[in-house]
Amino acid sequence: MSDQSIPQARDRARTKAGAQAPAQAGAPAPEEAASEPAAPSAAGVTRRKLLGTAGATGLVLGAVGGAVGYTARPAGATPLASLGSGQAMFHGKHQPGITQGLQARGHLVAFDLAAGAGRKEAAALLRRWSRTAERLMAGEPALQDDTDVARDAGPSSLTITFGFGHSFFGRTGLEKQRPVSLDPLPDFSSDHLDKKRSDGDLWVQIGADDALVAFHALRAVQKDAGSAARLRWQMNGFNRSPGATSHPMTARNLMGQMDGTRNPKPAEPDFDQRIFVPESGTPTWMANGSYAVVRRIRMLLDDWEKLSVRAQEHVIGRRKSDGSALSGGTETTAMDLEKTDAQGNLVVPINAHARITRPDQNGGAAMLRRPFSYHDGFDADGAPDAGLLFICWQADPVRGFVPVQRKLDRGDALSQFIRHEASGLFAVPGGAARGEYVGQRLLEG
Repeated sequence: MSDQSIPQARDRARTKAGAQAPAQAGAPAPEEAASEPAAPSAAGVTRRKLLGTAGATGLVLGAVGGAVGYTARPAGATPLASLGSGQAMFHGKHQPGITQGLQARGHLVAFDLAAGAGRKEAAALLRRWSRTAERLMAGEPALQDDTDVARDAGPSSLTITFGFGHSFFGRTGLEKQRPVSLDPLPDFSSDHLDKKRSDGDLWVQIGADDALVAFHALRAVQKDAGSAARLRWQMNGFNRSPGATSHPMTARNLMGQMDGTRNPKPAEPDFDQRIFVPESGTPTWMANGSYAVVRRIRMLLDDWEKLSVRAQEHVIGRRKSDGSALSGGTETTAMDLEKTDAQGNLVVPINAHARITRPDQNGGAAMLRRPFSYHDGFDADGAPDAGLLFICWQADPVRGFVPVQRKLDRGDALSQFIRHEASGLFAVPGGAARGEYVGQRLLEG
């Protein structure tokens, strides 16, 4: 749970229903949204007409000026709240679900191609998945056999992201196109990995600000898999809901720590260089893509909660109340690694998690984290099965995740309170252009 790499929880301060909501970055103009194919509702009102109706009320809904659920009602109906109207775009330079803020609900799911399925079947599956993702992220139903789970909701900032595991390339005869960066991660001392919940040919990340919208997407992806792929594992997570705090702030994890203070930010000049494969990178089909490391990290909460707040702060190296470094200042004040107390002891302990994970202590290694917390019940002895679904993004895991995790292995004070129980590494290609599906440049190149 790297201090430098958990994202700031852009606990997106949403406007209340009836107030104007700002358009999200990268969203199309209202005219572009209105050019989408019309989808009739149960009342016979087209999506185009409804968008016009929403605009007539003086309310700008989310990114497209009127994103709505697919049973939206005619003129005079109550408009969507701002949480439901948020819309991320499927098409773009990068896949959705990487640079967006934390989402309230998430599902991570891995598939293996079915016996006998190869490149042709994989291409058809990615084509189906991409078509479904585009529709669901726009607040529209799946083309076939929609479950109606999200019938009353808007897009709710839904994102669906697709990636390929190491084994995918052998199953599809594309070994020569497998990136070197996708080589298996090394073993770490904190690993207690369950192979049944690790790796996979294909990986899908689903996130949304509404639980039913996220589940609706999960079911659609599973149904689209059909006979081409079988489920390998699935994990479910959550974060704080947008608007739950009085102002946007860094998220807290299940240990109660503010987590994400030093996450790389898109406005930083070297952000793309650290997080995304360049246009000139290899292999060429990974241009504008990224590599996702996925780890199920169990928190030993019963042991952690026995510590005093002061002891917890020394493990992390930051104040629990406001996330500021033990060396002083605010949450964003640079940590003074040399500061000592009256007895000459380092104020930030030498094995503090925040000290060890700093980029300047790891040759500049940095990664963008967008995790979810999870709680999967209790063990037979009553201990909670809870922790972090760690997801980090980087242009190359050998320069991002691996050096930081190796450093943590050598003496992180937090290591005795966590356990890595599942792991995966996935190549996530760049975004699909209009008319393309995700991975097309690999599967048809």
